[in-house]
Amino acid sequence: MGEFSQIKTASIKNILTLRYDSTQKTFLPKLTWKDFIEKPITEPLVYIEKTIRNTIKSKFDNSKLKVVIALSGGIDSTLILSLLRKTCPHLDIDAISVKFANSVDESVNAAKIAERFEADHHTIYIENYLKELPKAISIIKLPFWDLHWYYVVKKAKSLSKSLVSGDGGDELFGGYTFRYKKFLSLIKQDFSPTEKVMAYLKCHERDWVPDQEDLFDKKAYFSWNEIYNNLKPYFDNLLPPIAQVFLADFNGKLLYNWTPLYTKIHKHFGVRSISPILSKELISFATHLPYKLKYDNKKNIGKILLRKVLQKYVSDNTIYKTKQGFSVNTINLWNSHGYELCDYYLSDARIIKEGWIKKDWVKKHLKKLDKNPDVRYVNKFLGLLAFEIWFRLFISKEMKSNDTLG
Repeated sequence: MGEFSQIKTASIKNILTLRYDSTQKTFLPKLTWKDFIEKPITEPLVYIEKTIRNTIKSKFDNSKLKVVIALSGGIDSTLILSLLRKTCPHLDIDAISVKFANSVDESVNAAKIAERFEADHHTIYIENYLKELPKAISIIKLPFWDLHWYYVVKKAKSLSKSLVSGDGGDELFGGYTFRYKKFLSLIKQDFSPTEKVMAYLKCHERDWVPDQEDLFDKKAYFSWNEIYNNLKPYFDNLLPPIAQVFLADFNGKLLYNWTPLYTKIHKHFGVRSISPILSKELISFATHLPYKLKYDNKKNIGKILLRKVLQKYVSDNTIYKTKQGFSVNTINLWNSHGYELCDYYLSDARIIKEGWIKKDWVKKHLKKLDKNPDVRYVNKFLGLLAFEIWFRLFISKEMKSNDTLG
């Protein structure tokens, strides 16, 4: 673990404000506003299904091995499973779902979907989501805490060398309806690009806190203008507002969190990853789709085309309506393990002693959270815990990757 001689200040500030690091290498192309200009299309449903099936066929057509799919029970993973089964009717498929303690249980519905498409279903039960955080961070080499994919790939490794996912459906086909609705309600016609960025950030309130400027100490001087300038190109162009959000979303967590982090986890466990929705052909096609085929702002419905393709294989009521995609309830996690772990590690934090994070901020809000947990501050403390664990692994080198929390 000797590869870190110094801490990248911009990286830390990005992760603790946006929950992604735009300074790192991307594994997908970074897109520009011109990539999201609408183009006329014919038979989009046929093209989507054909392209996904062609990707699957190229990977598994003659395969006699097992394949694993990450199955949350939502539109994207259910669609991929249905097309995987249609394309490869004799393929041996295992489906993995995650059940977090004291969180919405999506595994029951996922099990029904797995049975519908003749896949053997497995549920990973995670009681302490943070327990193996040192191991996960040692693999990705960045201070992120939301690493459910580590558990998914770890389980997949025991079943197969290939893992299929529905990643990319939200970003390419308009799945973040809550964000679109809020953003469009916040902006006005005469908003400047910076004002649009500020509105966009208000749609990501769980990633930052109201007193974000007071969090950082002298080694990580924080300015909102830095964040605004990073995001400004996505809103300083000729696209309509909804398409600007599509552009910002694609170049956000998908590009600089999930894809690079998942790639490192796959490599560590020796698992081949297949994400049919993120094929070059489908990215090029989906980004130029007419916006009304992604999001209906009157009905507040997204992923319109994916829903229509999926309707050929399952009924609407089969899909879990409150699907969150392997999400842990952070308030309940805080009450069961998070507070105790943050109190222990941050009361004598290296990131405070070394001048990265302010002691007074941590002390003040930790005391408040003991009495009244606020999801935004809970998420921030989990981010600080990850930063502290990362620091002890790579900088002070006093922790080992096999150490566990709690």
